[in-house]
Amino acid sequence: MVGISERYMEKGLRNGLGKDITQNGKTLKRLRYILWALGAGLMISAGAVETGAQVRSSRLSEKTVTTRPSKSTATKKYKNEAPDMQEIMESTLDPHSKYYYPKLKQKYDRKDTTMTTDEFRHFYLGYMFQEDFDPYRVSPYASRTDDLRSKANHTKQEMDTIEKYANLALEDNPFDLRQMSFLVHVLKEKKKDMRAKIWEFRLENLLGTIMSTGTGKDVDHPWYVIYPMHEYDVVQLLGYQAVDVDYPRDGFDYLMVEPDPTDKRARDKSAKGFYFNVERPQQQYELKHPETEEAVQEQ
Repeated sequence: MVGISERYMEKGLRNGLGKDITQNGKTLKRLRYILWALGAGLMISAGAVETGAQVRSSRLSEKTVTTRPSKSTATKKYKNEAPDMQEIMESTLDPHSKYYYPKLKQKYDRKDTTMTTDEFRHFYLGYMFQEDFDPYRVSPYASRTDDLRSKANHTKQEMDTIEKYANLALEDNPFDLRQMSFLVHVLKEKKKDMRAKIWEFRLENLLGTIMSTGTGKDVDHPWYVIYPMHEYDVVQLLGYQAVDVDYPRDGFDYLMVEPDPTDKRARDKSAKGFYFNVERPQQQYELKHPETEEAVQEQ
């Protein structure tokens, strides 16, 4: 089976001058192919999605925690409701709002486990409107422990190393769900159960927030994500692995999936794919990197 990164690169190059370039001179589709191939795609080839005999580097092993919290978010019931992005933007930027982003960040950093579903929704989705948001940013610390991820057990020195770089990666990107999952696993290995539970609470609620934004079943009820990589975290949580991607319309991704053979839990795995809304990340990227779009349009 062809690796996901190769699929993205091949598809991006093949369609670069084809029908996926939008009308009226727009080249967003081509730009996203390139960005995804270089950003998400290469991370996936490092192990974010297992295909064939690839080593699981962003997953741990069958016996370890990945992006699947011990209290299954996949079966936990959340109210499915499309987010009001205008309201979330205004609330998280308004100093007088209870959802003002610095207030939510302070509560999150205090390890406050009383954060509500609405607070997590504004915290997660509201990050897209913050100055430092970049949907394709990759932390320089995220890959420092790739070679240790496939191991079910670690030495004390390895555990210390993993904890150090996972924390650094999460300081750089507080929504790196893979690093969060890896940190939970290592903290449990080190018997730091209380800290593990706090991170597991965060992971569970962030995944639950994504799943509360829709059903993923069609383009009218997609899941909203702030990073493309979170699409893969969600399908993995549901017991699938991604095999290909399509773009039904601008700002939307359709992730084609097949059952993950390592997920032994009894559940319905009949879905062929899931829809994701990435309109805002795309818009924010264009706003913050206008030179990239201009360069592509000139080609």
